[in-house]
Amino acid sequence: MDSDPDNRENREEQRRRELEEIRKSFTQIGIRMGSLFEPAQENQENSTGTAEAGASKPEQVEPRDAERQEPQAPGPPERQLPNWAVPAVIALVCLLAGGGLGYLLHRPAASPEPVPTVITRTVVRDKPVAPPACLETARRADQSMDMLLRNVRDRRLSLALKAYTVASQACRKEASP
Repeated sequence: MDSDPDNRENREEQRRRELEEIRKSFTQIGIRMGSLFEPAQENQENSTGTAEAGASKPEQVEPRDAERQEPQAPGPPERQLPNWAVPAVIALVCLLAGGGLGYLLHRPAASPEPVPTVITRTVVRDKPVAPPACLETARRADQSMDMLLRNVRDRRLSLALKAYTVASQACRKEASP
C-alpha cells in the first residue's frame, strides 16, 4: 500500500465525496441508502442543494407518507405464477379442445355395417419334394462350410468343394423341367 499519509487521506476524502454524491442523488429520487462501512447519516442541505461543510452529524429524518402507514398484519404471501405457466395452460387447453373436436368430427356413423358372407374353399396343394441330388448338394455345401470355418485348408477342402460342384450340377438337371 501507499506509505504516504497525505496520499492516503486524499483517496479517503475522494471516496467520501463520491459516496456523498451517490447518497444525494438517491435521496433526490426518494430512496434512502446506507453504507456498509459507515453508520447511516443524513447531511443538511442548504437552499442550493449542496451539503454544508460542517454538517456530518446524524439527524432524525421524518418518514415519508408510505413509511408512516401502519404495517399490515402478515397474511399469506401472494403466489406468482412462473413465466411458463400461462403458455403451458393455453397449449394444454388447445390440445384438449383439438382432440375433442377431432373425436367428434371423425367418429364413425352409428349405422351398422353389413357383415360379409364367409365363403370357405378347400385347396389341396401337394407338398413339393426336393430331388435327392439337391439334398446331396445341401449336405456337401454344409461339409465345405464347416471345413472353411475350422480353417482347414488342405486336400480335404479341395475334394469337398469338387464334390459340391458335381452335386450342384446334378441338382440343376433334376430340378429343371
